Amino acid sequence: MSPASTGALTRVSAAPSASAPDSDAATTVDARMFPGGPGYRRMSFALFLAGVATFALLYSTQALLPLISGEFGVAAGEASWTVAAATGGLALFVLPMSALSERFGRRTVMTGSLAVAVAVGLVVPFAPSIGALVALRAVQGAALAGLPASATAYLAEEVRPKALVTAIGLFVAGNSVGGMSGRVITGWVAQAWGWRVAVGVVGVIAVGCAVAFRLLLPAPRHFTAGSLRPRVLAGTVRDHLADPLLRRLYAIGALFMVVFGGVYTVIGYRLTGAPFGLPQGIVGSVFLVYLVGTVSASTAGRLVGRLGRRGALYLAAGTTAAGLLLSLAGSLPLVLLGLVLITAGFFAGHAVASSAVSRTATHGRAQAAALYQSTYYIGSSAGSTVGAMAFHAGGWGGTVGVGGLAVLGVVAITVLGSRAARAAATGAEPTALR
Repeated sequence: MSPASTGALTRVSAAPSASAPDSDAATTVDARMFPGGPGYRRMSFALFLAGVATFALLYSTQALLPLISGEFGVAAGEASWTVAAATGGLALFVLPMSALSERFGRRTVMTGSLAVAVAVGLVVPFAPSIGALVALRAVQGAALAGLPASATAYLAEEVRPKALVTAIGLFVAGNSVGGMSGRVITGWVAQAWGWRVAVGVVGVIAVGCAVAFRLLLPAPRHFTAGSLRPRVLAGTVRDHLADPLLRRLYAIGALFMVVFGGVYTVIGYRLTGAPFGLPQGIVGSVFLVYLVGTVSASTAGRLVGRLGRRGALYLAAGTTAAGLLLSLAGSLPLVLLGLVLITAGFFAGHAVASSAVSRTATHGRAQAAALYQSTYYIGSSAGSTVGAMAFHAGGWGGTVGVGGLAVLGVVAITVLGSRAARAAATGAEPTALR
């Protein structure tokens, strides 16, 4: 058990009972937050807003790629770098930012990250070229790197273990709302005033979320400052990478994100083109299906309770695969249903895998979460770029093919986890995928 976790447990004397008047027994009370307890709602709403701001900023250009392509005269593959640069910047900087959070505190790093990201977000609309836009988006992604790993580490330290999946699910739900609202708002605003105004509106919304987050998030009570010494950090990272359970979870998160990044980077091109020919505002509204992800992520805890973590991952992968197949149809309702299933499967799988990382790591939780986030967003960058290239080469079927291979990877890794669990010593080995 980590120092932070140990600090969350307080020894209190039990009140004498009628049946045992002379008892001096003591009970151990977990002082961390729990649903219905003090501070839990404020904490949940604050991190929900942080998730909204993170995903709204991170993917603010994704629904606008056809317009960006048109203004700068670039193909889908080049325009997709406005998304891939942001997610790539996050992937590269999430580990260093997690190290800062171990030393200076989760809330401090999250606040600073949001402040820089929203400031860059207000500059992005004035980018004079595609190169400048990609560079600004890379800086914005690097700034946002302080949010995901710090948030999951904060929850692992401040929330009781039984409530952790639900709490992380609510944070992931905030991601889905941010991704949805950012795309829907930019779609309609861009249709009337262009993509630059649309991105600026997202920046202003993110400012409000950042201010509310800082005012609402309770101060950490169970954080223990760690070391910034590179040797110590390198040792922690080696420990996490040596853990086969964590390696599998990192790969699962990355592969789920390959599917999601590829599909949502390209979907705008498909829906604005033949045979659908939808206007930009309607295409933006398609992202309302993110609400399904909000539900699937926030209910991931109950899903794990019924099916176990491996069962939940199988269900998430199967749902995602079914959505990919449906999206191949030439009927708009079937395509939209396919997007619903892809979104539900992705967010459920992500919530299950990310919470399993937090529960598996016994020390250096911020680094464990950072490694997950790094591989996760590398998957997003890869999915955005490869998915766009596959679309250019083979149409929507090419993008679906890339996603299908990623889903098969998730299933294969989960099967390996099942076999490893059966081969392990009976019952005593804790497994994040049980």
